[in-house]
Amino acid sequence: MTVLGLGASWTTVDLEQVRRAVEAVRDPELGQGLGELGMVREIRGGRGGSVRVELALTTAGCPMTAELTRDVHAAVAPFSGEVTVELTVMSEPDRRRLAERFLASRPRSGAADARAIYAVASGKGGVGKSSVAANLAVALARQGRSVGLLDADVWGYSVPQLFGVHRPPVALYETMLPVQAHGVRLMSLGFLVEEGEPIVWRGPMLHKALTQFVHDVHWGDLDVMILDLPPGTGDVTLSVLELLPEASLLVVTTPQQAARTVASRVGVMARDVGMPVAGVVENMSELVCAGCGEHTALFGSGGGAQLSEELGAPLLGRVPLDSALREAGDAGVPVVVSDPASASARELVAVAGALRPVRRSLVGRQLGVDPVPQR
Repeated sequence: MTVLGLGASWTTVDLEQVRRAVEAVRDPELGQGLGELGMVREIRGGRGGSVRVELALTTAGCPMTAELTRDVHAAVAPFSGEVTVELTVMSEPDRRRLAERFLASRPRSGAADARAIYAVASGKGGVGKSSVAANLAVALARQGRSVGLLDADVWGYSVPQLFGVHRPPVALYETMLPVQAHGVRLMSLGFLVEEGEPIVWRGPMLHKALTQFVHDVHWGDLDVMILDLPPGTGDVTLSVLELLPEASLLVVTTPQQAARTVASRVGVMARDVGMPVAGVVENMSELVCAGCGEHTALFGSGGGAQLSEELGAPLLGRVPLDSALREAGDAGVPVVVSDPASASARELVAVAGALRPVRRSLVGRQLGVDPVPQR
């Protein structure tokens, strides 16, 4: 309806409809509607059917402002051709109320509460362990699982690059929320430092940070938690495995014997700490020519099968090296998303489908059961 008066044209907009549409928009970080989170403040109509929406952010430096503004514009577009979004910041009392309400609505859950936990490890660097971990996480998420990925490779963190995200996690008082990308909940030291900044912390500081990532991050209800471990068998690896005793090992190697030999040491470490091995993934099994499609055993053959036999664990897949996998890593989009038809993506999806949790033996473990005293 258009109303004429004082030489100005006004078009009325149903502001209640607009409010309902805005309140239904989901916050990209918190995953709940803006109305449920109490972020929608004033909504006003203006000349020509314009609408002004005021939102209160949790922090002044909210990393997803552009995405949030875009989603609000899209929600209001059916009701108004001109939308202005004003961004303010919540007061401290409002933030505390939001934190209490949000955390109460999502029972606290740490990484150790996931239904299946896989620790992706390798004997040495340079075998593509992190790329395998990232793509398995996304492949599992695309199967409808709720998946977390913890980048425990603290000195060589690569999850921010592999997922193309370089923003800090949202903090609600003493709780951090994982960064979300491609359907996976992520946590990495790389989100907490400047891009390219090296981590020069000593062991105790790293252990404390990893403990917080495991227990203090609000992971939510997870079907699968994937850990990207540092290569080798150092103290960081042992710390993570102590924090997550229900994890099973997924060993990544390349075909050549040198990589297989050092990867076997990770299997020995797992055996010594009573950790089961879920399987072996042979990465870079063949080089696929982008022009002719010819397959070349660039790094030899047989390492994955031999390691599988040594560890008594299944060989879950042999992932070829192709240009799609390399380009995906550089672009910050996992190859199972950027080029799902590529040879590497198809094999990584197959590995994700073959993953099965393996439970630790109860032999030698304290069960936490007190005997009933005799009367």
